[in-house]
Amino acid sequence: MEFDYTPEQVHLRREVREFAAAEIAPHVMEWDEAQIFPMEVVKKLGQLGYMGSIFPEELGGAGLGYIEYSIIIEELSRVDGSVGIIVAAHTSLCSNHIYKAGTDEQKKKYLPKLTTGEWIGCWSLTEPEAGSDAAGTRSTAIHEGANWVLNGAKTFTTNAHYADVCVGMAVTDRAAAQHGISAFILEKGTPGFRAGKKENKLGLRASATGEVIFDNCRLPESQLLGKQNEGFVDSLRILDGGRVSIAALSIGMAQGAFDAALKYSKLRKQFGRPISEFQAIQHKLVDMATAIDASRLLTYRAAWMLDHGKRVTRESAMAKLFSSEAAVRIADEAVQIYGGYGFIKDYPVEKFYRDVKLCTIGEGTSEIQRMVIARQLLKD
Repeated sequence: MEFDYTPEQVHLRREVREFAAAEIAPHVMEWDEAQIFPMEVVKKLGQLGYMGSIFPEELGGAGLGYIEYSIIIEELSRVDGSVGIIVAAHTSLCSNHIYKAGTDEQKKKYLPKLTTGEWIGCWSLTEPEAGSDAAGTRSTAIHEGANWVLNGAKTFTTNAHYADVCVGMAVTDRAAAQHGISAFILEKGTPGFRAGKKENKLGLRASATGEVIFDNCRLPESQLLGKQNEGFVDSLRILDGGRVSIAALSIGMAQGAFDAALKYSKLRKQFGRPISEFQAIQHKLVDMATAIDASRLLTYRAAWMLDHGKRVTRESAMAKLFSSEAAVRIADEAVQIYGGYGFIKDYPVEKFYRDVKLCTIGEGTSEIQRMVIARQLLKD
């Protein structure tokens, strides 16, 4: 077993951290307050190769692995989780679904533009009546001649209003339940395909989340992604990698909250001493740091397994479950260490506290992760 970062990984972390400090940190609260999608920064991330980190160079990607990808998401989210989740949804969901299930023609058509950030991607699985029960999808795709006609609505789609490409799921065989759902590639501007309501969220407010509408949207057969009726099955494979993304997102925000709390505890004085000298504060910091390390180890194990072609259903669910719940506790403790100032928007922990809760919900709630893990344990 190897627990050291390679020199290349150390350099990558430093590179992303410096970029985030220079290009993201000065604008975090402005973007959050006004719900500004940071398009200019996203385009720069594409130019640096971060939007296509896990894809081969011949498709425009950086040719890196999931450990490097996790480092990128973590370091971006350490400054602003909104940027982290924009990159994560684009990369590990939309682009990765096309990479894993697409034809050679589809890969050559879409991935070079997605991996370089020329185009932004979104991924639409969830519906108003099909959240945790994603197999309960109601959107339909009917085969008419040489076309598919899609009708329905998806919700909680990250990047929906800025995406050039959407991977969307729809029912193609109602009687087959989860084995009757297919995936489709939709391009911005396709008649009958549009973004709907943009959600006004608690946190991650610079990341646009909203509806995707299919209204008699007619697609040629070439836009079917993967085999007919296997879109949901493919989605489960995509979510294995996506959960590593959310774990890395959680770690990044937890690290940001911890760094701020640690620094503040050394500066803030009460009863004539820095509060970092009080055992109650020290114990909080110790528990926070330990949970971050444990989260990172679980997440990088899953990332390593992905890089080596192993199935990670259990491991990615464990990483996502533990890291997201730990991050919520860490952000809570960071606010507590700040005291009253932690409740004020002038200080960073207030935003981490709002942002991090999504990690226990998105890409499968904590309750769903426990179901996934239980199934894996009981079948062994």
